[in-house]
Amino acid sequence: MTPLVAAAVLAAAITHASWNAIAHAIRDQLLSFTLISGGGALIGAVLVCLAPFPAAGAWPYLLASAALHVAYMLLLMRSFTLGDFGQMYPIARGTAPLVVTVLAAVLIGEIPDGWATAGVAVASAGLVGLALWGIRGSGDRPHPPAILAALATGLAIAGYTTVDGAGVRASGTPVGYIGWLMIAQGLVIPAYAYARRRGELLPQLRPFVARGLLGAALSVAAYGLVLWAQTKAPLAPVAALRESSIIVGAAIGALFFKERFGAPRIAAAGLMVVGIGLMLHTS
Repeated sequence: MTPLVAAAVLAAAITHASWNAIAHAIRDQLLSFTLISGGGALIGAVLVCLAPFPAAGAWPYLLASAALHVAYMLLLMRSFTLGDFGQMYPIARGTAPLVVTVLAAVLIGEIPDGWATAGVAVASAGLVGLALWGIRGSGDRPHPPAILAALATGLAIAGYTTVDGAGVRASGTPVGYIGWLMIAQGLVIPAYAYARRRGELLPQLRPFVARGLLGAALSVAAYGLVLWAQTKAPLAPVAALRESSIIVGAAIGALFFKERFGAPRIAAAGLMVVGIGLMLHTS
């Protein structure tokens, strides 16, 4: 992983945490994800006009990824409905790196070396620490269905990360791949929202359009940077480094949502920094 790739993934982490904060700030999660998904599809339509058509070998991956992304969004909405944002987001994001490491090794043959493996493990330990502190800091016992939904969200993240790692490499055009992916996945949630609310949907969306479209732009930028990074570096370190978004999210929570960022979270963030350093040792 070169410094340029690492910088791109860290930028993706910041933009990812930012669009999640925007989504979290809109209390009606169906409206939030309708705007972000639909806005992503509009941006995707622009991108496909500017980029080559993905190679034929990329389309099975692209369609599988679109299905996994839709499952991810539905599971994330479910976990946010059942549990607190400060609990669910770290668990969902923290589950992914280790699962990606296993899937990349089994399905793609990317066997990480000792430094990368140690980095992924240490970074994931930091993420788990953040997740556990989120549970303890809430003052409530964890709600098993919410925890299961968050873990399932993490598995969906790991699934689409691995699929897209192979798909974007086969596509020959990262920009074209992300554009068609946004179109394929972006119409499902808006269609579901329209079926549920029909004539009430547009008036309900109107107050949040600007924020929702900003969240959509940040979402596309975040994942586009990750897809580009996956063409330049192994999947597992990219996936683990991307999850530093949890640290950014904790900082956003402390600054804008007045959530606590105490010593345990600082210690967990320190583990993340050590893990990132170990991953970058391979460059």
